[in-house]
Amino acid sequence: MSAANPAASAATRTPVQLASTVVGAVFLLVGIAGFIPGLTTNYDTMTFAGHHSEALLLGVFNVSILHNIVHLAFGAAGVALARTVRGAYLFLVGGGVVYLLLWLYGLIIDHDSSANFVPFNAADNWLHLVLAIGMVGLGLLLGRSSLPRRV
Repeated sequence: MSAANPAASAATRTPVQLASTVVGAVFLLVGIAGFIPGLTTNYDTMTFAGHHSEALLLGVFNVSILHNIVHLAFGAAGVALARTVRGAYLFLVGGGVVYLLLWLYGLIIDHDSSANFVPFNAADNWLHLVLAIGMVGLGLLLGRSSLPRRV
């Protein structure tokens, strides 16, 4: 099996594909963890969406049902897109840009307003910046050497 084959084994995956798989798997785990009482404090206050949810993943990161679903969907996308080099690259770089925009959005909005529908808190905002830098960095660092060169 070759790396170009979507059914390629893990042994033939490129570094960018492995990075996309790992990042996607972490998002899946975070999405699941957000639904586990104990890992999520104030679990009984979790709402579907909105800034009224006081549920905190690991006692730090504000979560809601919607927030957890977004993590699960993002994780599934990362794992699915890791099947190809281009997909993995696009997930990491594109996803990193999305997280950069989420960081900016979280800085701009009033956390006590309806604009905070996911919801975010200060810890989420700074984690979004770290994710943006990490994902874009991984995508650019690992993806450029793996993508076919255009003439």
